Amino acid sequence: MSQLDDLAFFQRLARAGSLTATARELGLSLSAVSKRLKQLEARLGVSLAHRTTRRLTLTAEGELYLSRGAAILDELGELEETLGDHRAELSGPLRINATFGFGRRHVAPLFSDFCALHPHIEGSLELTNFPASLFEQGFDIGIRVGAPPDSRLVARRILANRRVLCAAPAYVERMSPLRDPRDLSSHPCLVIRENGSDHTVWRFQRRDTPGEERAVKVAGPMASNDGEVVRRLARDGHGVALRSWWDVHDDLSAGRLIELLPEWRGVRADFHAVYHQRRHVPLRIRAFVAYLEREMAGRVPSRSLPRSVLTGESPQ
Repeated sequence: MSQLDDLAFFQRLARAGSLTATARELGLSLSAVSKRLKQLEARLGVSLAHRTTRRLTLTAEGELYLSRGAAILDELGELEETLGDHRAELSGPLRINATFGFGRRHVAPLFSDFCALHPHIEGSLELTNFPASLFEQGFDIGIRVGAPPDSRLVARRILANRRVLCAAPAYVERMSPLRDPRDLSSHPCLVIRENGSDHTVWRFQRRDTPGEERAVKVAGPMASNDGEVVRRLARDGHGVALRSWWDVHDDLSAGRLIELLPEWRGVRADFHAVYHQRRHVPLRIRAFVAYLEREMAGRVPSRSLPRSVLTGESPQ
């Protein structure tokens, strides 16, 4: 095996997180993967990882070998991408991370179409409850709400989005007056519970005076840790929900949900594709991000989007 092969093997091992997972990904036996790691450590003269069959923990030397080795592989990949940019055919690995709700409904269909257009792409879409770290878990692209605070990442907005206060017609017919966000304290609100915490503070901006804001603590007898469940509860008339526009625009258009307090609006929650800042971004990454931008604009019905979402106005 060449030194570059060793670097690629160790990068895959660190990404998989265990000998067993690496063996499964490579289609090798567990003993073969363990033997190769031992041979690599013997050649380098250092221990690279503490391991069991279930978990792998890198040593300080392993962390150094991984980080410096990844930079070398990236440089080589970028060189080959630069030489091959003139070709129309895209190829190579493309690992994407998105959260479950948005990933299932919007990213997965586009991922499928993109890979069909470019059959030599080795695509992987992994959905998680919370955004995964691109650096720690080796993803090429992450789909996120909001721009990332990490200056090492580039963010491209793929979908303008705001949160919408809404309820089913059956609930609207019987509900108590709702003239101001503060009136929500007397309404059953359907909240998201994630990781042991309640998302019970809802934030609004007055549509004609963006500088005027309301932060309202809400409560209700029903909750879930899943946005799809909350949307279903709202459609069934159990109370008021604050959901992203991408999640409820079909229900609003069909009349299954009704927007409440139209003179107020939820805060911005735009979706971005984020990827590593580097001198040369591989063509397959640039192409997929551009594809997301173009197709997202076409698949979410823009004629039904509020003007504030389409124009990309930012909170004051």
